[in-house]
Amino acid sequence: MEAAAPEGAELGSGCGGGAEEPVVSLAEVLAENEELEKEARAVLGGSDHERCSYSQGAVKRQALYACSTCTPPGGEPAGICLACSYECHGTHRLFELYTKRNFRCDCGNSKFKNLQCKLLPEKGKVNSGNKYNDNFYGLYCTCKRPYPDPEDEIPDEMIQCIVCEDWFHGRHLGAVPPESGDFHEMVCQACMNHCHFLWAYASQLAVPPLTKVNSLEGEGVFLKVKESEEPKKEIKKESGVEQQEMKEEKQMEQFNEPSTSSGSACPEVKCAFFSVLEEPVCKLKELQSKPFLNKDTATFWPLNWRSKLCTCEDCLKMYSELEVQFLTDECDTVLAYENKGTSDQETERRDPLMDTLNSMNRVQQVELICEYNDLKTELTDYLRRFADEGTVVKREDIQHFFEEFQSRKRQRTNRMQYYCS
Repeated sequence: MEAAAPEGAELGSGCGGGAEEPVVSLAEVLAENEELEKEARAVLGGSDHERCSYSQGAVKRQALYACSTCTPPGGEPAGICLACSYECHGTHRLFELYTKRNFRCDCGNSKFKNLQCKLLPEKGKVNSGNKYNDNFYGLYCTCKRPYPDPEDEIPDEMIQCIVCEDWFHGRHLGAVPPESGDFHEMVCQACMNHCHFLWAYASQLAVPPLTKVNSLEGEGVFLKVKESEEPKKEIKKESGVEQQEMKEEKQMEQFNEPSTSSGSACPEVKCAFFSVLEEPVCKLKELQSKPFLNKDTATFWPLNWRSKLCTCEDCLKMYSELEVQFLTDECDTVLAYENKGTSDQETERRDPLMDTLNSMNRVQQVELICEYNDLKTELTDYLRRFADEGTVVKREDIQHFFEEFQSRKRQRTNRMQYYCS
């Protein structure tokens, strides 16, 4: 993979000859490195990079890879965990699959004809519970193209469907996606047809896609238009409009509260005249009783929308039949996985200086701290000269500093005398 030159940098055309090297500030390098580390901690932090995940069974969510070297297109698809991608397939051509749910590592099983897993050689022949798609062959979206695609010059963002977990180009979703910060999850067209019940929720919960205005189409101007506003207008009658609106607002306030019903307990509701024990109300049936749009497009959903899904007995049975029980699990989200990975990594990250100090006795600790302070002070003073003069710090400047620092340190050591009693 080739690294792109920083914006504004000029690349030299050869060695010597006055060619200028690209100039990048230390702050820019550190900022970019920190951002890359943050992304890596989020995606990989929730997965174990040393131990094969096979022994854990079908892992709820983990980083996965497909090895094109061992399982090329035309063969059976297979997925490997993070640790096996390092230990068993380090020199192979891999497809990064980001994360998948409920998957068990395939490395070394019957799908790999000439490879045995180095971390866990004893594995079953197949993992019947695993689900595969074209991603395991390096193909994505309805267009079945690789990413990045060398033949596609149109800049586009890839978005993952939370149901089938395939990745889609934004332009192949049947609707213009909202701004990336405006929605949290996406359900593709095919999965909306499979999970048809979601259309009833979409009218109230989904983030509206951007809609192109015909008169401004040539200028590429988009407006946010709520698809559900027209049906709402149609249900308003000439008489009693205000009463109808108040009633709907009350129902929506109740709907927008996170679902806590499990189907096993019935809430006690106090009425104006008496108290009765009522059956839990199905939120889905309430929504389906009102007009809503059912379109052949993907849908986009905000943060915490899953908590609004009904969890009555009938709905839970429907989720199971459609094999989408995970939709009611907030911990299934990629965001929950990334947050856990980041949190775990931050906990495990330790200061190497403190680790070194803890392994020393008191005298050694004092000496090390003094040496560290000397290095910090001298390096700061040395770099300040470059900042004052507005000159660039080069590799040879840093090498020269440490050579002089080591020389001064040896001179100080040679002048010291030690006495033994």
